[in-house]
Amino acid sequence: MADLILHHYPNSPFSEKVRVAFGIKQLDWKSVVIPNVMPKPDLMPLTGGYRKTPVLQVGADVYCDTQLIMLELEKRAPHQPLLPKGREGEARALAMWIDRNIFGPSVGVALSRVADMLPPAFFKDRSEFSGRSFEAASLKAAEPLAREQTYAQLALAEHILADGRPFLLGSEPSLADCALYNPVWFIKERAGGGKVLPPLDRLPRIAAWSERMKAFGNGRPSDMSGQQALDVAKAGKPEPTAVDAADPSGLKPGARVSVTPDDTGKVPVTGELVGLTADRVSLKRSDPRAGDVVVHFPRAGFVIRAL
Repeated sequence: MADLILHHYPNSPFSEKVRVAFGIKQLDWKSVVIPNVMPKPDLMPLTGGYRKTPVLQVGADVYCDTQLIMLELEKRAPHQPLLPKGREGEARALAMWIDRNIFGPSVGVALSRVADMLPPAFFKDRSEFSGRSFEAASLKAAEPLAREQTYAQLALAEHILADGRPFLLGSEPSLADCALYNPVWFIKERAGGGKVLPPLDRLPRIAAWSERMKAFGNGRPSDMSGQQALDVAKAGKPEPTAVDAADPSGLKPGARVSVTPDDTGKVPVTGELVGLTADRVSLKRSDPRAGDVVVHFPRAGFVIRAL
């Protein structure tokens, strides 16, 4: 199997969603640590402007957003499956609910607890990223509401575990567990230093479940520099992709399009359309440092526009 190269940084919660999947599958992977704020000079040649973390690279193929990254991991490393047979849709739907509803308030809880330690560059970057004012005082003022919303959402997952199952879909961890571990890890391990703080103190099943997830670890990473990753891309060749001729968008292969996240980090990436399915959209791009690459995005949560 070609090297799995993850562009991430240690405190990135969505990166932990992928790292714990590496742990569950016990995978070898290359770790490229990127800045947690812009600029990201060794990442932009690969993504064409997409700035969210993490990004998965396999040769000259670049996968953006954990929705798609996790599907790609499942395809390339199907052992210890994260999409249980017959329940694939359920796992993916739960993950989408978690990403869209639990992540936001949980980040508010975690960051409010470390707000006074964050540098000005972080607040400036996240204000530009989110499109709203982002500062220590506002984070701390919003903490009570964030804590209550996090509690209300996590209580639903607590109910799922009420029958004694060790993981959300049963006896083995799934994509849904990786998604939920992301915000719980951010509160407990990063903001709390491993302590069970509010609102997790009222959710004993979630707290115990998080220890089971933590035990999987992060697989077997080895360091790689950003320049080395660019060299891998430039030496590689993107894998074949195809555009669904019956896609309801009516877009055709070779069309010039842009793809933009619909929530935050709304930086459009432009390129030649070379792949389009219900799950993903793929653009061919060229960059002097990365060579010819194909950048893949999930379909859900991204806006495709013909140029």
